[in-house]
Amino acid sequence: MRCPFCAVQDTRVIDSRLASEGDQVRRRRECGACKERFTTYEIAELSLPKIIKRDGARQNFDEVKLRAGMQRALEKRPVKSEDIEAAVSRIKKQMTAKGDREMSADELGEWVMKELGLLDHVAFVRFASVYRSFQDVNEFTETIKSLQKNHDLS
Repeated sequence: MRCPFCAVQDTRVIDSRLASEGDQVRRRRECGACKERFTTYEIAELSLPKIIKRDGARQNFDEVKLRAGMQRALEKRPVKSEDIEAAVSRIKKQMTAKGDREMSADELGEWVMKELGLLDHVAFVRFASVYRSFQDVNEFTETIKSLQKNHDLS
């Protein structure tokens, strides 16, 4: 690996550890020339399916877009960023395990709603209202009743 400080190719690994629930390897490296230390992360490059949008268009899966949508629903809610990352990771694992080359945006949206329901009920309702295009208060009420029934809330 090339040193980011002096661009010499001679670097060595000092320490390796698992990171991000075992999905990454974190390596501390040292440059043989300038003796600077830096960290690298190694992850498996997986082929995630293309997303088929409601209008039939196909897009590459965009993890940044997924995370942004979840963060928007979770805005000003008491949820740790580690919990959000874990939810994104679980969704990606589901996508990989499914093994399909394509999947519908609707299916992905359902997975996101499931994860948000586990993280924060307010975020679940926020996301559902946009995802399912609620038209009136009755749809909000029905979703909340369903959430209370499924999660035994009072």
